[in-house]
Amino acid sequence: MSNFFYPLVENPYRKKDIDNAIQVLKSNKITAGPRVIEFENKFKKKIKANNSLLVNSGSSANLLALQCLINPYRKKRLKRGDEVVLPALCWSTSLWPIVQSGLKPIFVDVDKNTLNFNLEDLKRKISSKTKAIMVVHVLGNCTNMDELIKIKKKNNLILIEDTCESLGTKYRNKYLGTFGEFSSFSFYTSHQISSGEGGMICCKNAEDYEIIKALRSHGWSRGLKNEKKIARKHKNLDSRFIFYNSGFNLRSTDIAASIGLTQFQDLDKFIKIRNNNRKKIINAINKNIKIKSNINVIIGNENVKPSWFGIPILLKSTINRKKFIKKIEKKGVETRPIISGNFLNQPSVNKYKLNKKNRMRNAEYVNKNGFFIGLSSTNLPSNKIKKLIRAFETSL
Repeated sequence: MSNFFYPLVENPYRKKDIDNAIQVLKSNKITAGPRVIEFENKFKKKIKANNSLLVNSGSSANLLALQCLINPYRKKRLKRGDEVVLPALCWSTSLWPIVQSGLKPIFVDVDKNTLNFNLEDLKRKISSKTKAIMVVHVLGNCTNMDELIKIKKKNNLILIEDTCESLGTKYRNKYLGTFGEFSSFSFYTSHQISSGEGGMICCKNAEDYEIIKALRSHGWSRGLKNEKKIARKHKNLDSRFIFYNSGFNLRSTDIAASIGLTQFQDLDKFIKIRNNNRKKIINAINKNIKIKSNINVIIGNENVKPSWFGIPILLKSTINRKKFIKKIEKKGVETRPIISGNFLNQPSVNKYKLNKKNRMRNAEYVNKNGFFIGLSSTNLPSNKIKKLIRAFETSL
């Protein structure tokens, strides 16, 4: 057992991924260029999105979506203090772009069986001030999207899908990230595909697409649909350096795009392998009475064809999570909280006075009893699964 190691993520980069990155390096054109555009187009075509823009992270994609919603060029923009609902089980950058955009986050509890929105609590939290929903698709799973879309339409809300953990998941044969007005994806090292760092933002509306394109790159008019019109209007300025909007520098490089594109082309293969590895691990768990009686493995929600990020697990309340995690990690199994646990417990939430003693019963249960282990995109040998099961059994 001393030499056994089951990591959260194994090195995802193959020879062909690195070779393609080297080709870009040798071209001497390594900033945003043709590979970025190629990746955007192939991504858009596969998941059937209206518009896709490659950025430097999924977090940046979330930031751009929220900044677009308050941008003065947007006809129906949100105003300071408008409310955005989001799950208590979330990542830092699902939340903070809401705050950074002058909007008010309203936390919603989750469903213990799916780790996603508790839709009844969501309905209770919607008010006349609610203007948008930030849904977080957790670890490859999602909520009942039919019901969520009904809630969205009934209340005339904007839907932002944080799909950073769920690239490739389908609900009723439709990819997550194509239900809302905006969606974000992440290509960080541990995700379904990787470009090292990187992400994609998708949006349905052509107006939003133009705003995001400017925001992504300094607020420049470069590459915008009306670039020439803007130049004619501002003849006193150098047409190459017209700052039409506010902006950031959230672009990707052609190096990252080349790696991400090569991996993206094998996404379906990776999903199949990861799901097969998960199935083998769960089958082994179910054959072990001691493990099966002390843990609950989260399964895919109804009508969901998951692209699993990891294996989320809830310990029975009789098991001390802290002691269990300490034991299993000592035996070589890396673990981490489910996303970041109940985010209302984080010190930054109290510092910014966002927690008004909201009771999130289910999110707190997940925080207290939940964790997840990694899933490899290469086939797991049976002896490694046996050692993983042994580590679980001897830690309980």
